[in-house]
Amino acid sequence: MKVITMRFSLALLLLSAALSAYSDNGSVDIQLAASSAVTELQTDWAKAQYEADQKQQERDFNSLLNRINSSVSAEPGNPDLYVWRGIIKASYAGVKGGLGALSLVKEAKVDLEKAIDLDGGSFQAAARTSLGSLYFQVPSWPIGFGNDKKAEAYLLEGLAMAPDDIDSNYFYALFLLDQRRGDEARQYLERAYTAPKRLGRGYADQERQREILELITEQQKQK
Repeated sequence: MKVITMRFSLALLLLSAALSAYSDNGSVDIQLAASSAVTELQTDWAKAQYEADQKQQERDFNSLLNRINSSVSAEPGNPDLYVWRGIIKASYAGVKGGLGALSLVKEAKVDLEKAIDLDGGSFQAAARTSLGSLYFQVPSWPIGFGNDKKAEAYLLEGLAMAPDDIDSNYFYALFLLDQRRGDEARQYLERAYTAPKRLGRGYADQERQREILELITEQQKQK
């Protein structure tokens, strides 16, 4: 059985502005402003996620959660904010650990589902990848809502929407490793490692690549 103490390393950050800045008719998309509104949250999330001191991480994620709650209250129809609140809650749960974190991941699931239902915004691929990651990392019923079939379905949707994204490839690879499908996982790890760098996401990409390289090295040792 999976345990809730598994670290929820959901580094699902801003998609390239070039993909979402313009609508089909060439005019500036109104969602560009929504994406800009979460840029500071993304930067602060990355700092909190890779902070070495756990107590400081908890304080940082608690602060981020308070901030995003205020933003959601101000813009309840903004799908981007629900995606990022789900990500922050899931990351916070990973730091807290134990059964006390289960309520946070359940709330994260609700937020991500809300973002998908609202549709639009800049993070629909991230919403699906995040939700899929929760489904395979959280324990199954009666403790949690874990479900490997739903996990793969959402992860594949996220991958189809963002086939070259570092995170959509990375988290699908993690799922495949969890399912003992290591040969399949390797190609997605390699795609993630060579994925295009994201504008303004240098630190997050650097840390993600480090995690990917560790997994590739571990796989090679097991052969």
